Amino acid sequence: MNPIFSPFDTTLWHATANPAPNTDCLEETITADVCVVGGGYTGMTTALELVADGTSVVVLEAQEMGFGGSGRNAGHCTPTFTYHALDELRTMLGQERAERLIALQVSGADMAANLIRNYQIDCEWQQNGYIQGALTPSNLHELEKKASSYADVGAPSGMIDSEEAERLTGSSRFYGAWLLKSGGHLNPLSYARGIAKALIQKGVRVFTDSKVIDVTPHKGAWSVNTKKGAVIADKVVMCTGAYTEDAWKGLDRTFKIQKVFLAATNPMSDAVREKVLPFNGTMHDGRGDIFVYKYDRAGRLIVSMFPMGRRGRDLDYTHQVLLDRLRWLHPQVPADTTWDYYWTGELDMQRKVIPRLYDVAPGVVACTGLSGRGVPTGTMLGGIIADWVRGVPEKDLALPLEKLKSTPAYMNLAPTMVLRWYRLRDKLMAKWEGAELPPHA
Repeated sequence: MNPIFSPFDTTLWHATANPAPNTDCLEETITADVCVVGGGYTGMTTALELVADGTSVVVLEAQEMGFGGSGRNAGHCTPTFTYHALDELRTMLGQERAERLIALQVSGADMAANLIRNYQIDCEWQQNGYIQGALTPSNLHELEKKASSYADVGAPSGMIDSEEAERLTGSSRFYGAWLLKSGGHLNPLSYARGIAKALIQKGVRVFTDSKVIDVTPHKGAWSVNTKKGAVIADKVVMCTGAYTEDAWKGLDRTFKIQKVFLAATNPMSDAVREKVLPFNGTMHDGRGDIFVYKYDRAGRLIVSMFPMGRRGRDLDYTHQVLLDRLRWLHPQVPADTTWDYYWTGELDMQRKVIPRLYDVAPGVVACTGLSGRGVPTGTMLGGIIADWVRGVPEKDLALPLEKLKSTPAYMNLAPTMVLRWYRLRDKLMAKWEGAELPPHA
């Protein structure tokens, strides 16, 4: 049974993004060196890398370009690893491979900036930094370690004190904060559509409304089959992430879906914007039960959280939680603020919480498991997958090639349980340290 994904046309980005490029449904059999399945950041940057080598590439997308996580995420471009410290990655992947992956991820926002500049993509791009606040003294100590580890690999990373945190964010709640100056934010669907236009300009054949039914051997190559056509290609790259269906048996079992919800306020006045998030970057309040927010071009505050209990199920309650948390951090936000947009998306969560590269058959590779770090990760992954296409030895790739394997059953509950643990830990530490708890904590 095919999954039912969250609505796409209810998102803020669907309402405000630049128009999509003109594309057609695949209705014939064509040939290419490489067929990329999936029209998100990962698939499109892979195609962009390959066409620069003179490789002929076809991109097949089941819906429209950017339909999945690439077009409905919050628009943060934070070039970090969400769940693992850098030393943990070195243990997990080995020193040499980890250093390659770390270098790529840390440069992910700069890669996005280069694409935006080189292809003149109008996508509300701002690269003013990322701030993660400390709401307790112990949070501050944790962030100091993180800031130092990223500075050690060359990132523009450092700590700021409470006074500087208040100047940049407009909130007096923080004991201090981590500032990563390379962080950015954008309109994610405009970014996706801009890359799609660049692909077409470069000669990549892009087809939408062309869901792949299956991939079958064909005279020493592969036939990537849709309802109305097929692509005969030497190599196939599957980049469908959380929006994977059943084109390759078992691929949709390599992750578990974790829902995330997002909301956008009515536009804030200039007077409010001068006091709330005046640095116009991405803000993370620092709690494990995350609350992340930033502005769009119109001055709306876009906020994201994970569902938990009533939060995410009861819309009125969810709106109240969001406004209460926002106004606790920023009393300058008007009490009559409304939530003009509310939408949900799917994350492809898996145990390692870094992207996974699967060797599913000779000449066929698949990538899933971005686990919510979409814009910089999807942007840099194209280079890794293109290296595989080019024949770079597995030992020299920034991700290991793994055999297709279903994610453990405990992943059905693990993401939610981890979030609940983070919430409890934050609550206990705040009480222990005498720090004020946010509403609904």
